[in-house]
Amino acid sequence: MTLEIERAPLSRIDVAIKSPQELRDERRAAALRTEVILKITLVTLAWLVSVSLLLGWGLTGPEKQPVTVLLAALLAVVGPFVGAVIATRHGQFFLGGVYVVLTLAMVLPALSMVRAG
Repeated sequence: MTLEIERAPLSRIDVAIKSPQELRDERRAAALRTEVILKITLVTLAWLVSVSLLLGWGLTGPEKQPVTVLLAALLAVVGPFVGAVIATRHGQFFLGGVYVVLTLAMVLPALSMVRAG
């Protein structure tokens, strides 16, 4: 007894040609991904600069200002959370997850900032 395996004839070639609508959708998705990355980059840079400046000013300024340190601690947690919200709203779930982990990781430094202030 022999088993025969069904095969497609060698002359048949499956070629997928994208429609114009599929091409437009791909370009639109790429533009949206780029826009999301730019927004998150802007939020991240603003977060890093503002927390650094507020913390430096609050701890080493001419008059120690606990309000400035509290604001730095608040921004240390809220900044990555904003990045997570932007990423997950636009379907970038992995990047959103990274920013959620960063948000959780910033809780301890924020608490130490409050203690130092």
